[in-house]
Formats: sequence, structure tokens, C-alpha cells
Amino acid sequence: MCLLVVAYKFHPTYPLVLVANRDEYYDRPTAPVHFWDDAPELLAGKDLKGGGTWLGITTSGRLAAITNYRDPRNQKPRAPSRGMLVRDFLLGKDSPVHFLEPLKNKAGQYNGFNIIVGDMTNLYWYSNKGPGIIALERGVFGLSNHLLDTPWPKVLRAKQMLLDLLSSDGLPPDEAFFNLLSDQTKPQDSELPDTGVGLEWERILSPIFISSPVYGTRSSTLIFVDTRGNVRFVEKTHDPGAPPPTVREFQFTLDSGS
Repeated sequence: MCLLVVAYKFHPTYPLVLVANRDEYYDRPTAPVHFWDDAPELLAGKDLKGGGTWLGITTSGRLAAITNYRDPRNQKPRAPSRGMLVRDFLLGKDSPVHFLEPLKNKAGQYNGFNIIVGDMTNLYWYSNKGPGIIALERGVFGLSNHLLDTPWPKVLRAKQMLLDLLSSDGLPPDEAFFNLLSDQTKPQDSELPDTGVGLEWERILSPIFISSPVYGTRSSTLIFVDTRGNVRFVEKTHDPGAPPPTVREFQFTLDSGS
């Protein structure tokens, strides 16, 4: 996943509003969001190559998401799958901190990543390129392929757009959030980061919604959880050259005690 913005304990009716784009090579095999056959409490898409996922939630309210930290100069060709970290947290029983603490000791085995793990009570961010385990308090947070709230143009733009959408007690229709995630505004070259991929790729990767011949935004996801524990998970998948995007929606109420 390449861009995630989350409003946590920010909206009076929806303590969790999360919008995210997953960017990936078009030829990487992927299953859309579904309740997993071997883990029916888990709602997530699936990376059919690595076996993990990039974003998911369980019926008990465990939530996790991961983004790559873009650092092509320091890639480990045999590093373990980062998506399995998301799967392992979602299917585990450890608290977020008890999950992340031992991860710190083996984080160097992985290519760069950011992971957000938690539930409706506590949410944490950790990066193996960052300062340590950070508890997220009330607010709106943005994450792309650098550290949390790094002021890349698309992160700043997406955060402001989400703030605008959450300015009233109710929520606008889903299409307003998908419009945010489909924004293709590109910043000036002078505003681009230098992550080591070259100027042309920095330009390609700079908008919220990415499109190129071989790589781009594969899916856009909305997750809403209200104060009563009602969950809506909406995913729109994008396949270049295919018919219009497919939208899948799931609704459930968190298990009692979540």
C-alpha cells in the first residue's frame, strides 16, 4: 500500500475513518477484499504471491495496515514478506505493543516498512526506519512511503481533503472519499522528494492516485467504524484496460467486548 490517511478518535460519530490506496505492479497476483476461508474473522484482500495482506480488520476490531518505505538503495532481495506482518497481527492475540516489541528485534531482516496496528481503543505506528513505537492520539494522520506524517505533497493534500470531508457531524457519500483517493494532482518538481528512484518515477509516484504502464493504484479502500461498533469496509479495485472499477462492500458489527 502506498497511501493511507486515518482519522482516529477525531469524528464525533465515527472514531475510525480510514482511506487508503494500494499501489502495486499490475502483474502481481491479488485477491480482492473478502473474509478469508482459513480465517473467517479476517476481512482483507490477499497478496497471492506473498500470502499476506496490506490492510485488514477482524470482527473483533483488530486493525492493521502496512506501507513500504521507499529506499531502493538498500533493498534486500531475500527479505521476508512485509504483508505477513499485517496478517500475523490480525490473526494473533497479542496487544499491539506486545506484537511490536519483539518485531523491533528482527525488523532489520525486512525491507523498509511502516506498520499501523491496533483496535478501536489503541492505535500504534512503527517503522524499521523510524524512532520506535509511537502511540497515535486523537487526530488525522497520513502515511505514504516515508515516515508518518512526512510532508510529501500528496500526504498533505490527502490529509486536508479528508479533514474537509469530516467537517460536519455526518459523513458525505462514499463517492466523495473515492474522489479523494482518485486525485491525480501532481506537484511541481521542486516539491518532489528524492527517494532514489529518479525524477521521472518521482513524478509518476507523486499523486494520490498513481497510473503508469506497469505500476499504479490497484485498489482504493474506505473503512468506517462508528461509536456503536458498526463497520463498513468498501473497496474499489482498478484494473487498467478492464471494465469500470468493481466496488465491494462489507458491513458487520464488532464482536461484543471489542
